[in-house]
Amino acid sequence: QVRLVESGGDLVQPGGSLRLFCTHSSSIGSRNTMGWSRQAPGKQRELVATITDGYTNYADSVKGRFTISRDVAKNMVYLQMNNLKPEDTAVYYCTVVAGAGSGSWGQGTQVTVSS
Repeated sequence: QVRLVESGGDLVQPGGSLRLFCTHSSSIGSRNTMGWSRQAPGKQRELVATITDGYTNYADSVKGRFTISRDVAKNMVYLQMNNLKPEDTAVYYCTVVAGAGSGSWGQGTQVTVSS
């Protein structure tokens, strides 16, 4: 069974930075495409970043501000978020995008950007 646990969400001022953490079960390996998605109140879930074998992709809304990375040996996925904007406010989910366990996500971590 795939398990993902997100952490690192917080209240931050506009222009600030946060780093999100995802710990996942060891059944998720380097062949999996991992990602971060987010869901704001009243909006559909949006996939904002993915990583596969070191290759990354980003939604236009976060390109240049967010960086996804992972440490396969530690079963960790990270999302570094810089220059945060109020529209980045959402619950952020670590997601298995492709491979075994595809479609799985954790309980989410709340990011609030507000002055």
